[in-house]
Amino acid sequence: MPADNQKLEAIQQLQQKMRLCRLCITAGFDVFPRAIFSGSPDAKMMIIGQAPGITEKEAGRPFNAGSGTRLFKWLSQAGIDEDWFRETQYMTAVTKCYPGRSISGSGDRVPSRTEQRLCRPYLDKEIDLIKPQLIMPVGKLAISLFYPVNTSLNAIIGTSKNLDGTKIIPLPHPSGASRWHQIEKNRFLIQKAIELIQSTVHSINL
Repeated sequence: MPADNQKLEAIQQLQQKMRLCRLCITAGFDVFPRAIFSGSPDAKMMIIGQAPGITEKEAGRPFNAGSGTRLFKWLSQAGIDEDWFRETQYMTAVTKCYPGRSISGSGDRVPSRTEQRLCRPYLDKEIDLIKPQLIMPVGKLAISLFYPVNTSLNAIIGTSKNLDGTKIIPLPHPSGASRWHQIEKNRFLIQKAIELIQSTVHSINL
């Protein structure tokens, strides 16, 4: 059933606040303000990443580059079409703006705890308004929203948990810079996660 007018208006107002937000810049962080998110207010599923990368910033959509290709290759095995998901479901991140390159120059900078704290109310509100039946946190930072920070990927990839009526199924970060998903034994865990996602999708009234 389409989102009612009140819910739609609330989501649109939230998204406008995210687009206009300059909290991290005011706090002294060198981020590139363009809040990146996408999807429908009627979404039943939500993907939460770490933060936009440079290609996401330029294209204006989450998981735009190679990471997105790999992520949706996994999801296609669960019967999820990329174009359909992007149009009808919801994608966001722990922090919404591109944080720039890491000091070492290798990869993107991980948002600081302060940046995460400043951006967290937006994510909480997105979840509260969308009320997804399935959340897929992608990568350690997003996973840490729902699991203890020091929990290893090997202990949680391929498992799920219920949180206030929402199924949480974590996925590793699909970045080509990550070696975790390239290790054979870990691919087995990813396959288990894909099977959990598939069975959960079948139980959702889309």
